[in-house]
Amino acid sequence: MPEYSANPDNPESYGSLPAEQLTDGIGFLADFWREKYLQEYIRNGGSKIKFVTGRTGSGKTHFLRLMMAVAREEHYKTVWFSAKDIWMHDFKEIYVEIFHQCDLLSCLEAASGSLIREMGYDPQDIPAGMKFIDYLSQNGEGDAVTKREIRAQLRRFFLENPMMDNNFALACSMLTGSILGYPILEEQNQELLLSWLEGDRSIKLSQLRALDFYPSRITKYNARHMLRSLAEVVRMGGFSGLFIAIDNMEILTSRSSLEAVHYTKMKREDTYESIRQLIDDIDSMKNIMFVYAFDRELIDNENAGLKSYQALWMRIQNEIVGERFNRFTDMVDLDRLAAQEYSPEVIVAISKSLADLQLNRTAEPLTEEQAQEIVSQARTGAVGIPRLIQTVMNDRSFHGEVNTGV
Repeated sequence: MPEYSANPDNPESYGSLPAEQLTDGIGFLADFWREKYLQEYIRNGGSKIKFVTGRTGSGKTHFLRLMMAVAREEHYKTVWFSAKDIWMHDFKEIYVEIFHQCDLLSCLEAASGSLIREMGYDPQDIPAGMKFIDYLSQNGEGDAVTKREIRAQLRRFFLENPMMDNNFALACSMLTGSILGYPILEEQNQELLLSWLEGDRSIKLSQLRALDFYPSRITKYNARHMLRSLAEVVRMGGFSGLFIAIDNMEILTSRSSLEAVHYTKMKREDTYESIRQLIDDIDSMKNIMFVYAFDRELIDNENAGLKSYQALWMRIQNEIVGERFNRFTDMVDLDRLAAQEYSPEVIVAISKSLADLQLNRTAEPLTEEQAQEIVSQARTGAVGIPRLIQTVMNDRSFHGEVNTGV
């Protein structure tokens, strides 16, 4: 079994792991999300926001890690970041981070292949390193009529696309034209367009006007429209959609001044309002799925948590609670899922998977006795089952008592 230098706090560090190696204990939910959302609803043009919560160590980051692997297997463009690193109160910051992880030019490269096929040519026939317009010219077809057709296809692909903001569409049209070789776009102008798309405030809008491009700056007010446009370009690039995982949202309630980002009451409420607006706008987007993860503190804290902002809480609270875990729920409680699904047998299987992955080189699978003790401790303890499993596996002196002081 190969060794992996994985960081448990960063789902992206597990990018090479197949999803089946990560499913023990939560495959019940992950398989459902794969089928109902990634294979069907999102891929067919839907959009969704999910929230994942639970006690410390309940497996939230592990679940994000699993869903990132599943999304990649289903050919989604995946984005992961932590609320500890990115300001959440300004949606422009979220858009910029997503943009940086999406590799827009590779998506436009793929879209240009679709455009070439629409014109009756096979992109595979174009020699490596040669632009489409040069290929046409060497075959005596680079005439004015063909160039006019290229412009018409660019307009149809981007400017006439109802899912795209006009300015975003025009920028993508010019960048795709540069990939095709017509209309010609100088390298410095390409950099200007990319800088505007990523919200760089250092560029002067007057520089863009020289390209007959008259955009406004990207702000928190129009960033959601830009994200919708970006998701459409990702789809045009041949992906099933865009899967975005945001971890550690409980940072909103932290009072520590040592955190890289520290939320005042105003910034916290701006964050809640930003999420509320995203929920209200999500149906106007296509092929996109958000998953926010946070400790239960974000729900239980009456003064600073989600319940303190009623306009948001009213939209995400569960109206109906049944005896069984609801796989369609938008507020996923991993503690409740664990109580239903984590039997001693499943816990032993999880420990075997962790040992196989060699996240801890001295780790050994748990015994049935240890697994039963974990189930008992989890019912009354403050720490979730996955963390308890790792704690016991790391504790070589375990003698029947689970140390929850992690």
